Order: sequence, then C-alpha cells, then structure tokens
Amino acid sequence: MLANAVVRTRTKICGITRPEDAIAVVNAGADALGLVFYPPSPRAVSIEQAQAVAAVVPAFVSITALFVNPTSEQVQSVLDAVRIDLIQFHGDEDDGFCQQFNRPYIKAVRVRQASDMVEACLRFPGALSLLLDSYKPGVPGGTGETFDWSLVPANLTKPIILAGGLTPDNVATAIRDVNPFAVDISGGVEADGQKGIKDASKIQAFMNEVYRVNHS
Repeated sequence: MLANAVVRTRTKICGITRPEDAIAVVNAGADALGLVFYPPSPRAVSIEQAQAVAAVVPAFVSITALFVNPTSEQVQSVLDAVRIDLIQFHGDEDDGFCQQFNRPYIKAVRVRQASDMVEACLRFPGALSLLLDSYKPGVPGGTGETFDWSLVPANLTKPIILAGGLTPDNVATAIRDVNPFAVDISGGVEADGQKGIKDASKIQAFMNEVYRVNHS
C-alpha cells in the first residue's frame, strides 16, 4: 500500500457545475474533478449538467461522482448516463453498499478524533482511499472549514485525501504537515460569493502551490 509513500500529491477540484470550469481544471493540471449528485448542495448538478461537463474532460483526468446516502437506483442512474471513473460516498453508506456498483470508490470521513480514521480503514476494506473532511453536525461536507490536521495518524493503512477548508493560501502547509496522497478543494477556488462557480485564477493559484511544495 502506498499510504506512506507519497511522491507527488494528487489534486481534485470538486463541485464542478459548468464545462468552462472543467476546462479550467484540466488546463491547470489537476488530476481529477468532482460532480456533486446531492440535491441539497448548492453545487449539485443534474444529469444534463454532468454530461455537459464530462464531454469536455479528456482522458487521464478522472471524473468523480459524489453521493450522500443515495439509493442504489440513484447511483446507477448516474453511472448509466455519465462517464464516471470513481464514486465518492459522503453519508452513512456501508462497505457493501459502496462496492455493489463495480466501480472504484472512496469514502469520506468527517474527522472528530484520530480513531475515526483508524476505524474507517477497518469498516471500508473496499475503499481505495479515505477522504478526510471536517466534522460539522448535520453537514455531510463542503463546510469550508479545516480540522485539526495533527489528528491524522501517521500509519493509516489506506491512502488519504485531505479536504475541508483548503485554499491556495494553506494547501502548502497542509501538504507539509499531513503528507496526504491527494488534496481536494471546492469552495476555496470559487468565485467570491458564488457557490458552484469556479474562479480559474484561484484554481491556477492552488495548483501552483501544490506544484511548488511537491518540488521543494
């Protein structure tokens, strides 16, 4: 397992709603982008929006579909209609539910204490990675808040994706402190006051910082 052998921190820009934002993500050099299929989210997309975004994403840039406590039918309807490379589950799904779609998946963990991450490694043996997000009661993700990075154990058995409150200003520190396999950002690269609308200059600034720390 590569959990502790990070050579280059990978990047995912989540909450993409428009093709032009997907193009900005690709041009900036990100490894993946995320589509949110959770209707209460201000970044949620319809099947039609997702298809329009996916149509401009080239090979070797992964498209992730994010769900929160969906039905099997809801997940399958997206997989049948949109090019999806990876599924991201953010709710109370168990490993059996997550594995039924014959698609690689990652599981979000809302961090309150170190044991949350250790237990998740055991509870989700099928997950490719754990996505570590901030805990906020009643909010499944996208809080825009960081958590205490010192809680992350050094020897987790799965690679970790660090999320929660990342920005171009703090991502270098986050990578140095946590050494994650990947970082995931959404609100931190949005246009001011416009959830779901990305700012290409902020995306590029974020990617520049990741590149800088990876090569320092």
